[in-house]
Amino acid sequence: MKIVGIAACTSGIAHTYIAKEKLLRAAKALNHEIHIETQGTIGTEDELSLNDIKEADVVIIAADIKVGGRERFKGKRIVDVPTDIVIKSPKGLLNKIEKDLGL
Repeated sequence: MKIVGIAACTSGIAHTYIAKEKLLRAAKALNHEIHIETQGTIGTEDELSLNDIKEADVVIIAADIKVGGRERFKGKRIVDVPTDIVIKSPKGLLNKIEKDLGL
């Protein structure tokens, strides 16, 4: 499964980067390709490329706040989850998404 996403939390520090790291590790362990952008206190980091978005099977928005740039994902399957779900059970989340989308 090819995944792109955004991680963002209310303070833009800890949960943003923990959620990103958890998603990256879980995706690697499950043999998925993943690219995660962060929107934190220092701005946007690891911005998603248009090609990554185009090729993605799913978009994961792991956020506790409104994120910018959602219009880039028009026509894509989007899964919105709070950062705590990603932090507590990243593999479970990816397995559920894969099953729900039939991928």
